[in-house]
Amino acid sequence: MGSFTISSSTKTYKSLLSNPKFIYLKPTTTPKIVKFGIPFPLQHQLSSTFKMCTKAVLSSGVTNPKPFPKIASESTGPVPIKQLLDVVLIAAKTGAEVVMEAVNKPRNISYKGVTDLVTDTDKMSEAAILGVVAENFGDHLILGEEGGIIGNTSSDYLWCIDPLDPTVFVEHSLAMSGIRVSVGTSLSTAGGTDAVTLPVFMAPLAHVSWLAGVVGAPGSWSCVANGTTNFAHGYPSFAVSVGVLFRGKPVAAAVVEFVGGPHCWNTRTFSASAGGGAFCNGNKVHVSQTDLVERSLLVTGFGYEHDDAWLTNIGLFKEFTDISRGVRRLGAAAVDMCHVALGIVEAYWEYRLKPWDMAAGVLIVEEAGGTVTRMDGEGFCVFDRSVLVSNGLMHAKLLERISPATEKLKNDGMDVSLWFKPENYNTDL
Repeated sequence: MGSFTISSSTKTYKSLLSNPKFIYLKPTTTPKIVKFGIPFPLQHQLSSTFKMCTKAVLSSGVTNPKPFPKIASESTGPVPIKQLLDVVLIAAKTGAEVVMEAVNKPRNISYKGVTDLVTDTDKMSEAAILGVVAENFGDHLILGEEGGIIGNTSSDYLWCIDPLDPTVFVEHSLAMSGIRVSVGTSLSTAGGTDAVTLPVFMAPLAHVSWLAGVVGAPGSWSCVANGTTNFAHGYPSFAVSVGVLFRGKPVAAAVVEFVGGPHCWNTRTFSASAGGGAFCNGNKVHVSQTDLVERSLLVTGFGYEHDDAWLTNIGLFKEFTDISRGVRRLGAAAVDMCHVALGIVEAYWEYRLKPWDMAAGVLIVEEAGGTVTRMDGEGFCVFDRSVLVSNGLMHAKLLERISPATEKLKNDGMDVSLWFKPENYNTDL
């Protein structure tokens, strides 16, 4: 941080207010009063020394953004894409109905860790989604946040379900939550699959026998919830998220975002299919066309563990707060990515996300014209441990800061191997 004066006339000063791209900073070792030739008292308000970060002007626009590999599957396999997308939408909306029924009622909250919540609503939403998938694709593999791996690991299709993203919002009535459903090929967890159980007692009666038969069986995964913490607090940033993968790559996705707040809850539904575009409530959406970081609004997230990755992202949060219009932390990965797709924010990044956090959102961003990579800039898959999504125009510029920080974490020993990928699940990764 150094002291600066603006070498400028009144005309130039007015132009920099409307276009920060033209700011010219001249370093100085001695604080100086900047005169703009404007009447007192406005002159008095403006004539203090400007102390600005030397990093403030980051980019002048990116005319030819670097191409990054696509993450969507080129094939949907034997199941028609329309059939997959229809079931993904039904599953996400079915889970959202469970959440909507509970959103203004008292919550029964338990903890997976000191601050990592799970509610009865998570489990009921996931069970409802599982019922829809079982009825339509009983031979597919499912990975759910609450239920773990279910189904046939020899299947090429993997459903990733986040029934409530994030849970913390319900108790405080914050409206940033949703249900995200994504389908893909089978996954295997780094720690094995014998530690997870499915709350079959909450499944629709017609599907209990199917669920009981596949719990613990190799081959099927489903990931359901996104935003449990926000839901538990009633904070308006949570969602139901469902995504489907074919041989490890996204083919169809839906996120039902809860908007509004206590006593005025509503939803909007995002959807996408590989090669078919991205939609919100049936209307096609596209990422923003902002190409300057200085004019961007950004979003990030922080996990429950306050480890080296968490500390690194605190540093990135500060850096980008200094050089952008702001960095938000909303607490629901699926919602954050849908907001990039909608064009209301330019980028989102986070370490240590799980497949059910990302499977739906990344496809929606890419189909809206955005770019998806790991935070080190390498090609992304849903079993990776970090993600950066953006409108594409600023992706390379964002990586100028994010990639070196991530490389340092890797050099310091951060594990970047694939995780939560089901054993014996065949992929094209």
